[in-house]
Amino acid sequence: MNLIILFPSDLSENNIAEITDARRFEHITQIQKASLGDTLKIGLLDGEMGTGLITDITPHSIRLELTLNQSPPPASHIRVILGLPRPPMLKRSLQNMAALGIKDIVLLQSAKVEKSYWQSPQLSEEKLTQELILGLEQSCDTRLPQITFAKRFRPFIEDELVKYCGADQKLIAHPYVQQPCPYQTKKPTVLAIGPEGGFLDKELDSFCDRGFMGVTLGPRILRVETAIPYLLGRLS
Repeated sequence: MNLIILFPSDLSENNIAEITDARRFEHITQIQKASLGDTLKIGLLDGEMGTGLITDITPHSIRLELTLNQSPPPASHIRVILGLPRPPMLKRSLQNMAALGIKDIVLLQSAKVEKSYWQSPQLSEEKLTQELILGLEQSCDTRLPQITFAKRFRPFIEDELVKYCGADQKLIAHPYVQQPCPYQTKKPTVLAIGPEGGFLDKELDSFCDRGFMGVTLGPRILRVETAIPYLLGRLS
């Protein structure tokens, strides 16, 4: 936890916050070993960053005097369409994307996505937010990504994809195409990544028919959670 993220409910006055939940309290007192008078790196969710001076510590709470005067780092210029992975892999993928500055994520149904995945408690708003916040804490960011569910492949592709992408560069990762993934593109980009097992050829064709270019990272078949940071690192 490189940044302590505060929520609006933590604020008692404009520049005063009180942390009472066990996770942040234990991290500050047991991992950071902070004490009265110490200064912590603080960010307000979807707001500014800065510092928090510890003015009081009780057995269950920490009171901070805030100075929030820094903007969070710039958002990535990449948006991600991700074939919904199984829940444990989704958790790690969301953390990675949030840490790398992705602010717009579409979770997509495709042929190799088990429909039961959509019933997972991991897709509750609370659980998704928890994973995204872990990524923000790691990378010192405060801007929460937006997640959209596309539970039906064909309606999303036929009715929404072109409008969603606009004039952005459109790439789809696939191990069996010839075009290498570009390096350090500065263009606004929509990147589609398949689920475990990848997209079917006909699904790849559906994307390509709408302006997507297939790109590869080489002959190795990577797990989704590995491919995501690899792709984003190359493109950024």
